[in-house]
Formats: sequence, C-alpha cells, structure tokens
Amino acid sequence: MTTPKKLTRAEQKALRPIQILDAAFEEFVRSGFSGTRVEDIAERVNVTKGTVYVYFETKEKLFEAMIHHFSVPFQELLETAEGLSGSATDRLLSILGLLYEQIAEDRTTRELTRLVISEGQRFPDLIDRHHDEFIAPIIAKVDGLILEGVASGEFRAIPVEFSDIVVAPILTTTVLRLIFDDRREPPPNKEAFLRAYFDLLLHGLLAKPH
Repeated sequence: MTTPKKLTRAEQKALRPIQILDAAFEEFVRSGFSGTRVEDIAERVNVTKGTVYVYFETKEKLFEAMIHHFSVPFQELLETAEGLSGSATDRLLSILGLLYEQIAEDRTTRELTRLVISEGQRFPDLIDRHHDEFIAPIIAKVDGLILEGVASGEFRAIPVEFSDIVVAPILTTTVLRLIFDDRREPPPNKEAFLRAYFDLLLHGLLAKPH
C-alpha cells in the first residue's frame, strides 16, 4: 500500500483557499447565507476564523468567491460545446445532454442553483454577473445552433425565444429535485428522460420530424 505523499507547507497554503471555498459551500447549503457562521466554515477546514479572513475579507466576499468557484464547470461545458461536430441536431442534442448532466445530475450544481435562487435578492450584482458570464453564453450557443439549423433547412422557422423553452425541462427537473429532495423522491431515469425530452424537442424543431 502506497503511503500518501505529505504536502509541504507551501502546498498546504496553496490549497487552503479551495478548502475554505469547499467548506463554505457545504455550510451555505446547510444554513443559508444568514445562518452560516464563519467559525463553522473554519472548523470544517481545521483552521481559525482569522485564517478564513486572511483569504476572504468578509462573509459576503467569501460567498461571492464560492459562487464563482463552483460556476466554472459552466465555462468548461461551453468549451466542450465549441468542439462538437456534426449536424445542428447532433450538436444541439449533445449540448443539451451535457447541460442536463451538469445541472440536473450534478449535486453541486443543483445546490448552487438553490443558493442563486434563495440569495439572489441579497446579491443582485453577483447573480447578474453569474448569468452574464456563465449562463448567457450557453443560451447564446443554443440560439446559434437553432438559427443555423433554420438557415440550412434542417429546422423549421421557430419563435425567437424558443431557446428558453428548449432548456426549460432541464431547469424544471432540477428545481423539482431540489424541492422534493432525492432522498424522498427518486431521481428521474436519465436515459428515459433524455429520450422523451429529445423526442418532444425534435418534433417541435425538425422541418420533417422523423
């Protein structure tokens, strides 16, 4: 059995902000912004309250940094989407499948969604930045693929705001899982959900539905 390599002090220090953000996420999810105490976050990391403030000056700045840290996968999803190939249909379904996995299937992103909803009024500028930096580019990508399909004759002409309807089932599933809790309500079967979702979508989009 290999003994784990002991981190140097420099390596431990470099990891500390991420450890604090991970601990902050769990505390904010458990207690909300108002109910979360910085000392409880520090205890999770086994550091002092003062150490947390070395990296994040206030609880508000810690919350903002945490939201940004856990939103990065949306940027990674967009980068993956840029590398997709195939028809407009193929790329659209691929992007929506990735989006479903990232939002509805990933516990961290689901809980991030809960925090964005519950704390949005307290941090309106943060939520606006979150939307502009991570969400809007994905919606724009969906819009672009739909318009590309319309231009090529692959899709029929559709209303301008159709992309909102396209992603709505993913968001609805995510919110339902947050409301009813996976422990009390079994999560939907991913494959069955995507089959039904894509079937309905393509019958609304394709110029000649299969």
